Amino acid sequence: MDYQYPMDLDWSTDEIVDVIKFFEAVEKAYENKIQKEAFMKAYRRFKEIVPGKADEKKYTDEFESVSTYSAYQVIKKAKGLDEGDWVKMK
Repeated sequence: MDYQYPMDLDWSTDEIVDVIKFFEAVEKAYENKIQKEAFMKAYRRFKEIVPGKADEKKYTDEFESVSTYSAYQVIKKAKGLDEGDWVKMK
């Protein structure tokens, strides 16, 4: 990883850590695989920190521009999977 995760300096340390965990979950979906439940847990926590759609898009687009990994595509795929499935992007 040769990039920085997008974040807001107004977030608490715990919130920054949880947002980074979400972006790491997106990376896992592309680089290996991640269980749907683990990914969705990270996503739900991300949404607690970034509840607005516009802000979510801002941070996920910024992440995609530096990493090439689309959080949107992982979220979309994960939502369509059954419990117990693995999220694996190709």
